[in-house]
Amino acid sequence: MHTPPAFSALLFGLSGCLVDFGARTLPVALQRLYPQRAIAPSVAAHTALLHLLEREPQAAERQALDQALSEAASEHAEATPGALSVLDELRRQNIPCAWLDELPRDASVCLATPLPTWLPTPTHTPARPWPAPDACWQALIDLQVAQLDGCVLVSGEPRLLQAGLNAGLWTIGLAACGPLCGQAPADWQALGTRERDQLRGQATLSLYGLGVHSVIDQLTELGPCLADLAMRRQKGEKP
Repeated sequence: MHTPPAFSALLFGLSGCLVDFGARTLPVALQRLYPQRAIAPSVAAHTALLHLLEREPQAAERQALDQALSEAASEHAEATPGALSVLDELRRQNIPCAWLDELPRDASVCLATPLPTWLPTPTHTPARPWPAPDACWQALIDLQVAQLDGCVLVSGEPRLLQAGLNAGLWTIGLAACGPLCGQAPADWQALGTRERDQLRGQATLSLYGLGVHSVIDQLTELGPCLADLAMRRQKGEKP
C-alpha cells in the first residue's frame, strides 16, 4: 500500500483552537465594556462595536475595546488540550504551520505567548477580512509553501473555516473548544454529559453545514483526523 502524500502545511486558528478554549477573549472584553448588551456568538472583532452600538464607533470606543481585548487576552493565554503536542509533532515532521487571528495585533500576540517561539506570528494584515481567502493565502505565502495541494486549516471559527474553504484548503472544524460552544474550560467540564453532548452536537452540525471536510472536538483528536484526510487524498479526493 502506498504511503499517503505528506501534508504541505497546516494553518490554525489562534483563539478557540491553539489557545483560549471556548474563544472567550472577545466576548469577555465586550461583556465588560457593555454588560447590558447581548453578545452574538462568533461575532467578528472588527465589526463587533458596530453591531453592539448600531452606529459607527468613535475613536475612544475603539481604543477602549483594544485595551479590554489585551486585558482579556492576558487572562485567556493558555494552550488548549493537545495544542503543544500537535505543534511539536508537526515540527518533527517538518510540516510548516502558522496561526491566524483577527483580533488587534497586541491581543493576538498576547494570546500566542504559550505557543513555541518558532511558530511564526503573522506579519501582514490582509486587505479583506474573513471569510475572504486572503489571510489563508498570505499565511501560506509567508511560510513559502509551494502549492495549495495538501494544505489544511484547523479552526472552530466559522468565518475562518469559510475563508479556508474559499482558499481551496482542506478544513477541520473544532466543535467543543471554539466559539460555537463558547465555554471556558472549567465551565465546559462543569456541564453534565447531556448538556455537553447537546452543545457539541449543535456545533458539529453547524460546522458540517459550512461544508468543512471533518469535525473533531479538540486538537487531542487531530492525529487520527489527519490520517483519515491523508487516506482521502490518496484516493484522489480534492478539497
